[in-house]
Amino acid sequence: MYAKVIIEIGVKNVDKMFTYVVPDNMKEDIKVGCRVKVKFGSMVLEGFVLELTNTIDKVDYELKEIIELVDKIPILNKEMLELGKKIQEITLCSLISAYQVMLPKALKASIKTNINTKLIRYAVSNKKDMELITYIENTKYEKQREFLKKLIVEKKIKVDKLESYLNTLEKNGLIKFIYEEDYRYKFNTNNSDTRVILNNEQEVCVNKVTNSFGISKTFLLYGVTGSGKTEVYMNIIEKAINKGMSAIMLVPEISLTPQIVERFTLRFGDNIAILHSGLSDAEKYDEYRKITMGKVRIVVGARSAIFAPLTNIGVIIIDEEHTATYKQENHPRYHARDIAILRSKYHNCPIVLGSATPSLESFARAMNKNYELLVMKKRANNMVLPDVHIVDMKEEIKRGNYTFSKLLIDKINEKISKGEQVILLLNRRGYSPLIKCSKCGEVEKCPNCDISLTYHKSSDSLRCHYCNYTKKCPSKCMKCGSTDIKGIGLGTEKLEQEIIDKFKARVIRMDADTTSKKGMHEKIIKEFGLGKYDILLGTQMIAKGLDFPKVTLVGVINADMSLCVPDFRSSERTFQLLSQVSGRAGRGKYPGEVIIQTFNPEHYSIRYAKNHDYLNFYKEEMAIRKQLNYSPYYFITLVRISCKDYEEGFKHANKIKDYLEKNLSSDTILLGPTMASMFKINNIYNYQCIIKYKKDLKLKDTLINIDNIYKTNNKVNVEIDVDPIRL
Repeated sequence: MYAKVIIEIGVKNVDKMFTYVVPDNMKEDIKVGCRVKVKFGSMVLEGFVLELTNTIDKVDYELKEIIELVDKIPILNKEMLELGKKIQEITLCSLISAYQVMLPKALKASIKTNINTKLIRYAVSNKKDMELITYIENTKYEKQREFLKKLIVEKKIKVDKLESYLNTLEKNGLIKFIYEEDYRYKFNTNNSDTRVILNNEQEVCVNKVTNSFGISKTFLLYGVTGSGKTEVYMNIIEKAINKGMSAIMLVPEISLTPQIVERFTLRFGDNIAILHSGLSDAEKYDEYRKITMGKVRIVVGARSAIFAPLTNIGVIIIDEEHTATYKQENHPRYHARDIAILRSKYHNCPIVLGSATPSLESFARAMNKNYELLVMKKRANNMVLPDVHIVDMKEEIKRGNYTFSKLLIDKINEKISKGEQVILLLNRRGYSPLIKCSKCGEVEKCPNCDISLTYHKSSDSLRCHYCNYTKKCPSKCMKCGSTDIKGIGLGTEKLEQEIIDKFKARVIRMDADTTSKKGMHEKIIKEFGLGKYDILLGTQMIAKGLDFPKVTLVGVINADMSLCVPDFRSSERTFQLLSQVSGRAGRGKYPGEVIIQTFNPEHYSIRYAKNHDYLNFYKEEMAIRKQLNYSPYYFITLVRISCKDYEEGFKHANKIKDYLEKNLSSDTILLGPTMASMFKINNIYNYQCIIKYKKDLKLKDTLINIDNIYKTNNKVNVEIDVDPIRL
């Protein structure tokens, strides 16, 4: 018997199957999808068995035997094996990277730390109660008596340490020890009837989806903020579970999982596994095992949860489907929505894409009847959408108001005096975006990247948010020696201090710095929800999905930041961010207000966000996209060329451009090569070519050829991003 194995190694030109001999002692246990250890050159590496056969074609290398069978139960089932090949086809990645992305780190050969199943030892009775009682009456040992009395009542006792008296009881056949798996991630599993009566809009949506069980179909659920989409999701999932099926629920941010998990566990108890990047490798391993062993039928998590190895999937739900985090930006560059569609076809189940601000691509597909559109126009509690006020900061600065407008100051004070809560959004972390010398104008820049260093006051350090370069903040200018150096601009850390100085309020900050420690997302959300703080300040992670009934005011400090990004989606992202964060206000019994501070009050994305007018924003943005030949009218593929040498990178970027021009259809639009928006990152120069096309039969083969040409080039790295989320 022979096994065709793909080796788990990150070398592009080794991404193919190699044939190994299956030893006699493994023939009964080895299966497709299992991991094996094999000799590869002078190394012992792990790989996945993709085929088993009794005959082989001639090979140009010496056949070796498999050294060790790592798994007796396949960790890649038939669906996952097929899915990996589809991911390779869609993203043009290596096959091994497609398989690796599906698995938790604990199951990857690249992780050297062994993570084992955590077991808890229990003592249980090995005799009838009357026999134990007889022993209790006759024994002279107090510890044995007390333990057996307790065991009669509790039936099972956790044993952390084996005491001598317990060993004696075991030897005498009175007790025995059993071992049960312990899961490292703990959450409240108290079941509680949290159901609410659905309104007509919600009922229609639930019925439409549940009537499509057993059909591969995609729904776009367009519901305003606060319309009760989560309750719709839970009702759909509940009906799927009642029919003996399983379900996947995706959320875009780790920050959303605490509230979602709490609601889901109250409804479904311990029938849930959680998968997101905030868990440790050991916790992810435990959650993954719960899924593979069939102990849960619901998986809730971020992007990677789409690969959860559930069987008989009844529905897949992607909440806040417009969010960029559903696209993986490193290799392999998959989009969770695309994987969901593939899994939907495999399991014949519906997909629900939910958002108050759907991506233009998804809404266009709904308009073209590729998706079925479901609409919820009203908030679930019949509350009106918040009033939105636009403040022109050009005028405010003339009055000396640089950070807070007079209106925002007054409204914050008003809400706090009433015991209500406020959310403030500033989508930039740190204290100051840059440090500048007032005398010569020198700006402290990252030595590795094409960007200024951000000042973090808490650590008195300058930090690069791209390569993580860190240095102590200097006391004088490195160029002219002046001590007159100042932080320029505003980040969340500085804004927090200004809030403390200006308002009599308890403020808590939620950004990448305050949530870097494990469990901080949950802690911040819980404490703000309990009313321990008056103001929640944060970056975009606070803009979506969070539900705090006492929040009646949302303030956006600088609405223009996302408009300044050189990307064709910048207006769309601005509209989505403003609309989503506005939706955090007035979700309880009190009406909400929103104040958006901007230097561009007439920009259409801000005007439409003020009026909660998605449809007219969609129409105007689509007209612009059509004129400029961008998505969804054209497909886009990005070819990024990276090199440590500036001139070498430029030379190869032009070579690739020439190759594309020669081989692509005349209808295909080619832009570049140009410098990437972040030209230099970690001492690597980045160029890019943008390909826009409607249909190009030559494109895929052309891109594969380029990828093959550069597989063995150690100086130049070429990465292909199909349907990039950012340019």
